[in-house]
Amino acid sequence: MTMPQMPDLQREEIERIRGYLVAQAAKLSVADLVEKVRRDVQPLRQVAGAVPAERFRERPGPEDWSAAEVFTHILTMNEHGAAAIEGILDTGALPPRIDDTLKHEERAGLETAEDYWRAFEARRERLLERVAKASGEEHPDVKITHPLFGPLSWREWLLFMRVHELEHTRQIQTVGESLGS
Repeated sequence: MTMPQMPDLQREEIERIRGYLVAQAAKLSVADLVEKVRRDVQPLRQVAGAVPAERFRERPGPEDWSAAEVFTHILTMNEHGAAAIEGILDTGALPPRIDDTLKHEERAGLETAEDYWRAFEARRERLLERVAKASGEEHPDVKITHPLFGPLSWREWLLFMRVHELEHTRQIQTVGESLGS
């Protein structure tokens, strides 16, 4: 994979994260992966719920994202990642490239942090139930490609989803703090 030109510090951080994903995905059993992903996303619910409800869609500044926009991105990545992993597990299908970029958008029908959480959790649990049935050795050669972290196996991508959600949980926390939560 050719990395885009970037400062060495950023490249080192990307390589460190990729190394973590690869090493942990190889080390953990499928049951441990499922439990880790399920457990470690729980702060997202509390952090999003701490954003004042009347300000959940408000941007703290003109260049900032609202908590709703960040959570929409989390939902989108959760859905894309789940579909890719399930496709690999079920058929060995090569998933389409996933675009991990924030877009200024929200979800129709989702009003509160709890609405967003329920939508997230419902899709995540379907994924984790499917992953829990896997042996862990399905189609290791089929990769999901991330624009920075490169090709990742479905096990590595599952852990990437966890890292991604933790990063955006911190982003929602920052939004909430700036809005007075």
